[in-house]
Amino acid sequence: MATFNGIAIFANLGLANSSCLSKFHVHYYRRSLSVICSKSPGFVLARKSKTREFRLFNSVELDRFVTSDDEDEMSEGFFEAIEELERMVREPSDVLEEMNEKLSARELQLVLVYFSQEGRDSWCALEVFEWLRKENRVDKETMELMVSIMCGWVKKLIEGKSQIADVVDLLVDMDCVGLKPSFSMIEKVISLYWEAGEKDEAVLFVKEVLRRGIAYSDSNVEQKGGPTGYLAWKMMVDGNYKDAVKLVIDMRECGLNPEVYSYLIAMTAVVKELNEVAKALRKLKGFTKVGLIAELDVENTVLVEKYQADLLDDGERLSNWVIQYGGPSFYGVVHERLLAMYICSGRGAEAERQLWEMKLVGKEADRDLYDIVLAICASQKETGAIGRLLTSMEVASALRKKKTLSWLLRGYLKGGHFDNAAETVIKMLDLGLFPEFLDRAAVLQGLRRRIQQSGILDTYLKLCRRFSDANLIGPCLVYLHLKKHKLWVVKMV
Repeated sequence: MATFNGIAIFANLGLANSSCLSKFHVHYYRRSLSVICSKSPGFVLARKSKTREFRLFNSVELDRFVTSDDEDEMSEGFFEAIEELERMVREPSDVLEEMNEKLSARELQLVLVYFSQEGRDSWCALEVFEWLRKENRVDKETMELMVSIMCGWVKKLIEGKSQIADVVDLLVDMDCVGLKPSFSMIEKVISLYWEAGEKDEAVLFVKEVLRRGIAYSDSNVEQKGGPTGYLAWKMMVDGNYKDAVKLVIDMRECGLNPEVYSYLIAMTAVVKELNEVAKALRKLKGFTKVGLIAELDVENTVLVEKYQADLLDDGERLSNWVIQYGGPSFYGVVHERLLAMYICSGRGAEAERQLWEMKLVGKEADRDLYDIVLAICASQKETGAIGRLLTSMEVASALRKKKTLSWLLRGYLKGGHFDNAAETVIKMLDLGLFPEFLDRAAVLQGLRRRIQQSGILDTYLKLCRRFSDANLIGPCLVYLHLKKHKLWVVKMV
């Protein structure tokens, strides 16, 4: 049933009869609210001659529902119903019940259209729709018509900078009369605010919806995460990942308790933000190598690490809420999100733990993820984690072994652990696997630089010999300069 707040909304919209609003007498009948307007010279459309001048106004977009031919098809019963409803001396349901047999389905739709126009009592349209629903006379076209009307009213409120509470009141009225569109009107309102550039108002709207506990009707609520999750997703589409995370956490800390899936959406935003940070750092490293910029100083390095750590803290807090409110069915996806976070931030030990956590809850990670985590652990020389991750390689195919050992090799190279990289290459050769040319060259280059710094060449010579035996390089000469004795030593490998 439409509420009295709804009448105020329509007045703000300019949809209610202005000559009538100042003369309202409110009476309560059983469950409904009846509004009686006293007679006055200013009461418009009391005459059929005026009523026959039925035209569409610009308050709602109804061109596809109503055509010019409809005006010629309206019966006397239609005009009688309009006149009786506008008098407001009886409840709309009583008027429609009395004239039910005189009105066709099309004319009942036109009654809705009539009262949705500017200058009419739009509250009456809600009453008419509620009666149609109770009489089981709402078909697909009528539902689409009423949804179009409601969307037009909501859009007008937003464009007119009306109060957030007024928009929410309108949604409440819509729910009260049983208007159940096939999509979420809450999402529609969020989108309207967003497209209008009223992003702060969109946040306030979601807070008001949660505060009032308005039901969220959508078949894909699990994917969209309710009003909070949908707004967070809109922020993510615009690339505002940090804002999406902050939105969900702020909602939770305000005691508004957003939907469980909104926490998962926020965790995805954490992953994307960490990934953006990682890409930015790789670009900086590339610019540093070619001498375009200087390396990050200690202060900036600390700031970057703190930013990553804060994001991880947010992600872990969100994961705790998902587990707390979602239960065991969410464990797998939570560990999956945490794994992505730790991979993006280069936390090898934590990422490895999430792999086993996923396995324990029955959600096996892709083998490529094991290899990526292995490479991160190798770059940080996490010996225990490396040993555990390599155990499954023993029963893998030759192609799988080569791929896994190549990731291990590249991880050692990235961390500057050239002795370990050389051991990995030799292990691959022992298994009959041949490392890629660029990987072999990178290991030799790293060992060669180390010879220049320390003078230790045993590992380099051993690796060159193995490459030669495997016909991966030809015979080579190794030159060693002994500065103390001013002596060059040449050795054939």
